Amino acid sequence: MTVPKVAIVGRPNVGKSSIMNWLAHKRVSVVDPMAGVTRDRVSYLMHVSERYFELVDTGGIGIVDVGDLSEEIDTQIRIGIEEADLILFVVDGTAGITALDEEVSRRLRKLDKPKIIVVNKCDSPKLDRESAEFFKLADCPMVMVSVKGNRNQEELLKVTLNCLPDPDESESEQGEDLDEDPELKLAIVGRRNVGKSTFINQLAETDRVIVSEIPGTTRDSIDVRFQMDGKSFVAIDTPGVRKRKSLANTVEWYGLVRAKRSIRRANVSLMFFDCLETISRVDKQLVGEIHDECKPCIFVVNKWDLAGDAEIEKWANYLFKSFAHMRHVPIAVITAKTGRNVKKLINLAQSIYKQARTRVPTGELNRVVRAAIKNWPPPSRMNRTPRILFATQVATEPPTIVIKCNAAELFDEDYKRYLLGVMREQLPFKEVPIKLYFRSKDTDPDKAEREEAKAKAVEEGQNPEEFTDDMGFEDESLANAEFEE
Repeated sequence: MTVPKVAIVGRPNVGKSSIMNWLAHKRVSVVDPMAGVTRDRVSYLMHVSERYFELVDTGGIGIVDVGDLSEEIDTQIRIGIEEADLILFVVDGTAGITALDEEVSRRLRKLDKPKIIVVNKCDSPKLDRESAEFFKLADCPMVMVSVKGNRNQEELLKVTLNCLPDPDESESEQGEDLDEDPELKLAIVGRRNVGKSTFINQLAETDRVIVSEIPGTTRDSIDVRFQMDGKSFVAIDTPGVRKRKSLANTVEWYGLVRAKRSIRRANVSLMFFDCLETISRVDKQLVGEIHDECKPCIFVVNKWDLAGDAEIEKWANYLFKSFAHMRHVPIAVITAKTGRNVKKLINLAQSIYKQARTRVPTGELNRVVRAAIKNWPPPSRMNRTPRILFATQVATEPPTIVIKCNAAELFDEDYKRYLLGVMREQLPFKEVPIKLYFRSKDTDPDKAEREEAKAKAVEEGQNPEEFTDDMGFEDESLANAEFEE
């Protein structure tokens, strides 16, 4: 038996997404007064009273979509209902029974599945007495709730648990597996209509999200868990982004915010490009976000089956020219529609994630830095000679290296770029971003950064006491001797 699924269904604007976020205690679905915001199925794994179940938010039944996607939205609703073990039928307690509520009722009445009528927006107990009329919609338990007033949340969860199928051992094991951290979290980012949702469906091996030629179809950031080679992964399908001045409404603006948040919480970002389109300002904006977050990244050129006589090398040179500061980023060419090179792309993502988590021993790091200094000594500035005392790696994801020197201000940007290039070439960080800090011997390192490094060490299961105040050797005389002629 799999983890039970609880589908939240109802007509538009009754508060389905609000209930989803309310029960999950986090912002999972986009909430907006505009009807028809939710298009895809948005899911969240709940763990309540030792039971696991998957909460699934669906689009509004009967919505006339402004993007002419009503049929696709209805397909997603149908799949959500068919897969559900329990249905939460949400209605608006302030509006009474509407024609669309009755249409939803007729659709659900044919199903031999347990249901719960959830009367939302009952902000006052006075409305509870007026909610009895909703019993005519379905012969099932009814719970009056208010997301805004935070009423009867525990009661709704209690009734939900009572209506779930009886648990078994396999459900618990699968729920724990889903609750565990995946091998890798991938943020699928790019401008609108570059094939992100098609790629997600290829990974999930099902129509998990709506795919359409209409730009801007996806509005939520949707986490899709999939298996490959016996390992669990999460792919985060993000809304397509367009120019800030072109954002049509708050839903699109919120989609932009969620795309940025997805980049932050992912382990690796897959930046999608359409092989038939030139690089745009939006592409540069998204790559800038990935660069600022210091996230491992892969440039993914999609729809290669339509490229004709285009050469991969030319596209690679085009990307390197457009993003000179990201020349370390690997490039993958795929066709998401047919699955061409998709597995190779996931394997590449695993490889660069492994690089980002690598820790280099201090001795090896200092040998590389010493050789770099011998090859090109730092030039004198302000009548002073720059001297590097030692280097140490203080964190991973991204690899963070601190260089202790006599005076940090004596090292210009050219020399810092040179050292970064040497480290990328000589150390196992060829395809991932590296953070490089210079710290003066005569001044204290920034306390906040020291604490951040120690906190990172604790998260990684290391001993924070290994990080001394100078973020390097405990015996600084040994460090100095390392570089003395």
